[in-house]
Amino acid sequence: MSTMNKACCTIKPAQSDYKPQGTYEDFASIKSYVTGPKDAKKVLLCIYDIFGFWPTTQQGADLLADCLQVRVIMPDFLRDHPWPLEGFPPRDEEEGQRLGKWFDTIASIPDRLGDIEKVVADLKGQGVEKIGLYGFCWGGKIVSLSGDKGTPFVGVAQAHPAFVTPEDAKKVTVPLAFFPSKDEPKNDVDAYWANFTQAHPDLVDQSRFHHYTEMFHGFGAARANLENQDNYFAFQDLYTRLCDFFKPLLA
Repeated sequence: MSTMNKACCTIKPAQSDYKPQGTYEDFASIKSYVTGPKDAKKVLLCIYDIFGFWPTTQQGADLLADCLQVRVIMPDFLRDHPWPLEGFPPRDEEEGQRLGKWFDTIASIPDRLGDIEKVVADLKGQGVEKIGLYGFCWGGKIVSLSGDKGTPFVGVAQAHPAFVTPEDAKKVTVPLAFFPSKDEPKNDVDAYWANFTQAHPDLVDQSRFHHYTEMFHGFGAARANLENQDNYFAFQDLYTRLCDFFKPLLA
């Protein structure tokens, strides 16, 4: 791909065969993948996609922790019940019905928004000064809803988000990074960004938009294939853009 961000030297090269560098800790009684300086007072929360903890998603967290010198925390909001990678998209009607029930229960967005509040309260109680938020797919939708009035986050970022709803963009009140793929409906993508820029002209300079029109949904998280050259360069570019977006906000 020819979309490589000019700041590509700011993050380490990604690896196709990767062992996550972080550890696991509990925040608000939720098991979480944690990477980066243990004493950092600035935190970046990650909401993974529907497949849960995955080496490519964790590698992205490690890259951001190194680039930003913050703690990156990825809570297991699905409580060890992610959706199986081989079951998406659903292979038959029965599996589709199970996925719908899963979204209504284990992956309930209102319930997970409540989890975020608890994790943030725990972090603030430990003296954390600034918190950013980024997410993928289903996590991207939660990110969009987490940036509304009164948000505790200094900025929010979505990569190949699911359920893109243009009206949500009007309610975001902090700088936004919006990085959709070719698989999100283009009309919704364009309307979402237009609504954000029109509703919040004061935030545009700090915000970022890049449409990965040649990349599939999931290229920056669990569905990434870093042995594919195009996916590798897009993955590297995505995390560079995320680093550049959050760096001034978490300074």
